[in-house]
Amino acid sequence: MIRSWIRPIWTFAALYDGILGAAFLLAPVQLFSWFGVALPNHMGYVRFPAILLILFAVMFLQIAADPVKRREWMPYGMGLKVAYSGTVFAYAVTEGIPFMWIPWAWADLAFLVLFFLSWRATAEPR
Repeated sequence: MIRSWIRPIWTFAALYDGILGAAFLLAPVQLFSWFGVALPNHMGYVRFPAILLILFAVMFLQIAADPVKRREWMPYGMGLKVAYSGTVFAYAVTEGIPFMWIPWAWADLAFLVLFFLSWRATAEPR
């Protein structure tokens, strides 16, 4: 039996990453301006990760639809969250990073914990 909290977590993560990806894909100049952060020298540096976020959002929806069947995909979601939050926090404590990136790193750290718990909860009983 699937725990009732697992599907909503993955659905919320899909919405979160999908909306964030769409925002950076469709309005990157406005987002950087709103946060007072300089634009990169090429928009491909923003649009490529934005598209990846949208692709991960689609995967998260697939996981939400059947968490047990798609359990083997969960570590990829955890990897995304480790990669982002780890990178941001590493720069935050070493070289510094614009504040714009920090709230999303905290959100990804929370998702990482929830993804791990859902991965554990969907394991076959021994």
